[in-house]
Amino acid sequence: MTLVILAAGMGSRYGGLKQIDPLGPGGEFIIDYSIYDAIRAGFDRVVFIIKKENHQIFEETVGQRVRGAIEVRYAFQDINDIPAGYTVPEGRVKPWGTAHALLCAKEAVDGDNFAVINSDDFYGRDSYEKIAGFLKTAKNDGKQHYCMCGFILKNTLSENGHVARGICTEDENHMLTSITERTKIMRNDGQTQFYEDETGWTDVSEDSIVSMNMWGFTASFFDEIEKRECAFFDNLKNPLKDEFLLPVMVDETMKAGDADVTVLQTMAKWYGVTYHEDKETVQKFIADCIADNVYPGGLWK
Repeated sequence: MTLVILAAGMGSRYGGLKQIDPLGPGGEFIIDYSIYDAIRAGFDRVVFIIKKENHQIFEETVGQRVRGAIEVRYAFQDINDIPAGYTVPEGRVKPWGTAHALLCAKEAVDGDNFAVINSDDFYGRDSYEKIAGFLKTAKNDGKQHYCMCGFILKNTLSENGHVARGICTEDENHMLTSITERTKIMRNDGQTQFYEDETGWTDVSEDSIVSMNMWGFTASFFDEIEKRECAFFDNLKNPLKDEFLLPVMVDETMKAGDADVTVLQTMAKWYGVTYHEDKETVQKFIADCIADNVYPGGLWK
């Protein structure tokens, strides 16, 4: 199985390349802990999706230190890598989004069942174990079968500002039925709410199941993305900002009847560095995990 890590984005709110900001006592990044947990769950290959200009710094840091434990490959997201017959809109500098990034990794994944995660999110070992268990038995029987780790919203909030989450609904069999992207969720005076321009602040249950962009796919998902890529470029509403997003692609494959998605609920608490102020919280959490013997002090030693 392959772990695909989306690491091509820069953290504009954080103010730097947060994916390689040391957080562990041995200079480890969040990525290191993700890979360590994935290896423990049975993954044997990692693919970093990055900007080509960041290749050397990734290899000199996390790449070279995990090579002894897992196979390492790279894929490069390039704004110019779009279908034949299309051109990049003048003035476009923003990457094309997570579905586009994932498609850049098709050759590196090389037919494996695979999980997809964000580089700057700490998901917890339980999440990797559950997604690995699904992928080990996932088959293509005429309909695609995917999975998603479902987190409890209250376990994924930042104390330092708003976050973006996909609010999920599922049926009685824990099959995903919809994802509604909420780009601004936070606690206001003790109440968790999301903000939309049309309606302002609206209450949302802290027990809602949310997507943290942790998915499990069979290799056939690349075909589903390719089938829909041209339609995305044909229907650009804001050529400078529109993004080809992974959750949207999942939703479209479900609605078309091409796939179903099992929600694997986890009680794991998410940690991430959405804001610079989050760093101290993550460092303390990692230190506590080391004290509890969840992780060794020197992760790769």
